[in-house]
Amino acid sequence: MESGIKHEDIVEATISAIKKAETELPDDVVACLEKAEQIESSEIARSHLQAILENIGIARRHSVPICQDTGIIILFVEIGRKLPPLPDLENALAEGVRKATVEVPLRPNVVHPLTRENSGDNTGKGLPDIKYSFNESEELRITAVPKGAGSENMSILKMLNPTEGDSIDRLVLETIRDAGGKPCPPVILGIGVGGSFDKAALLAKSALLEQVNDMDEKEHALLEKVNSLGVGPMGTGGDTTALAVHIMTAHCHTASLPVAINIQCWANRHATAVIGGEGKWNII
Repeated sequence: MESGIKHEDIVEATISAIKKAETELPDDVVACLEKAEQIESSEIARSHLQAILENIGIARRHSVPICQDTGIIILFVEIGRKLPPLPDLENALAEGVRKATVEVPLRPNVVHPLTRENSGDNTGKGLPDIKYSFNESEELRITAVPKGAGSENMSILKMLNPTEGDSIDRLVLETIRDAGGKPCPPVILGIGVGGSFDKAALLAKSALLEQVNDMDEKEHALLEKVNSLGVGPMGTGGDTTALAVHIMTAHCHTASLPVAINIQCWANRHATAVIGGEGKWNII
């Protein structure tokens, strides 16, 4: 039985998800930035937040990228188990990225790690970075997550001693203090605790997709500690160093405690295309 979802459906849905992610910041992130601007006590910090909000508005009105660093494209792809067989997903997703590079447009950011030769179309070996998962639906969900280098370069992964669980907060604070203004704060922190070396990093990346204000007591407490550092918007001081902290955990080996801290700048860009079994799709 052939699926109603065609190669072209996946390509077009991918392009649309990337375009929305690049040009329209999610409403929850915008609302959080607006609140930060309203309560900010530093005039300089408030002016930075006002400039950020003006930038977001211009990008949305003119359908242009929010930031000149349009990032590398990370795709979280959820496949419904009730769907009939799909066409070659990897090929269709990569084609969507190549076409989005021209149509949005995106800055060509993808290079060979050693020769630094640019592929010119934001694809290459291992890119786009596709994270597959499955659910019980009759839908294919493609979430585009552009990730710029400024914040990504300040992210860390450390294998702590199993007895050092109480030092995770200190590690987060040291990381943000050392990063300063480089990741373009106010930031959103995705923290992965547990799993394996690579699982912790995936947890941290996945945590960035959580609703900004959906934090538990521990996450709120850590957010307050981060903001007490006074790094502030763009690293020039102020009340808001981070907008949110999200922690995801997984069980791990008795002899290890992996901790990954994935830093995201204020432009926490992501958008999802949902494709039904008949190939019809919409963006959420």
